[in-house]
Amino acid sequence: MTAFILKRLFYGFFVLLGVLTLVFFLFNILPGDPARMMLGQRADMASVEAINRELGRDKPLSHQYFSFLNDVSPVSVHNNSNYNSLFYPDTLKYNPVLILSLSSDTKVFLKKPYLRRSYQSKREVTEILAQAFPNTMLLALVSMTFASIAGIFLGIFSALRRGSYADRIISMLSVFGMSLPSFFAAILIAWLFAFVLADYTGLSMFGSLYSVDDFGRGEFMDLKNLILPALTLGIRPLAIVIELTRNSMLEVLSQDYIRTARSKGLGINRIIAKHALRNALNPVITAISGWFASLMAGAVFVEYVFDWKGVGVVIVEALEKYDFPVVMGSVLFIAVLLVIINIFVDIIYGLLDPRIRLT
Repeated sequence: MTAFILKRLFYGFFVLLGVLTLVFFLFNILPGDPARMMLGQRADMASVEAINRELGRDKPLSHQYFSFLNDVSPVSVHNNSNYNSLFYPDTLKYNPVLILSLSSDTKVFLKKPYLRRSYQSKREVTEILAQAFPNTMLLALVSMTFASIAGIFLGIFSALRRGSYADRIISMLSVFGMSLPSFFAAILIAWLFAFVLADYTGLSMFGSLYSVDDFGRGEFMDLKNLILPALTLGIRPLAIVIELTRNSMLEVLSQDYIRTARSKGLGINRIIAKHALRNALNPVITAISGWFASLMAGAVFVEYVFDWKGVGVVIVEALEKYDFPVVMGSVLFIAVLLVIINIFVDIIYGLLDPRIRLT
């Protein structure tokens, strides 16, 4: 089991390294000068050069790449005496802890990952993401809970009524839900329920979790604004869970031990609860865990349409302003989250099924 865990961690490390490299070079070949964006109309050559030196953009691209790795890595190598060194980055911005001295000039530090600062607000990217992430987490959790409960129930219902009109309608709707793009569904649902039928639904198109009370005395949690974005984000996983539950239930219900249970006179409800459902949920749980990680990363368009103040809105607003550190930090944050969740799920599967450890 230890070798299996180490192998998954090894794969996850190289996935993150690949994402880091791709993100760095992608955003560093895009047109635009961050120094001029920060200075605006006041930009002069001396000021631009000073900002680029502060950001380290006056160095070769290879130096900038290693500096970027030093920033995001929890273990960093620093050489503060030589500005042209690959490991020159300023340790004052990290508040690091010294763990090893390689020489009088070169040292190894332990620190928290540094995602740099926003070009526009000058705030640290980690601070921006820490403020936005809880809203995205809440949205993804509610969406996945809705999709899981409704999907398992409808999948069982459809399997028990195989070939009926209800089964065909549910299957047709699940196929439609799987093929429906999230951004189009968000626009359609927002227009229908928050604009055309707003007087009847009482739902707002703007999904802020907090609203000001009638007397303007402060904010309170308004969970009704969570309904539309959670419903929209949950449509595709709902369709997947329905199909997986239905197909898995049909396969389990055709097994010999189910026929034996029926021949003993057990009721259908007891057979489903005690025997069939437990074995049928294995692929469903796999899909739910994978989709939860995807929802954390795929809520960008839904959050933007409903003005839900999560990581998705942060990414879109940063792209509009060419605020590259925020976009890069957000992408890296999502990648780390996906890798951690996938490694955790793989470890759980390895504990439950020893055959998986051989892969």
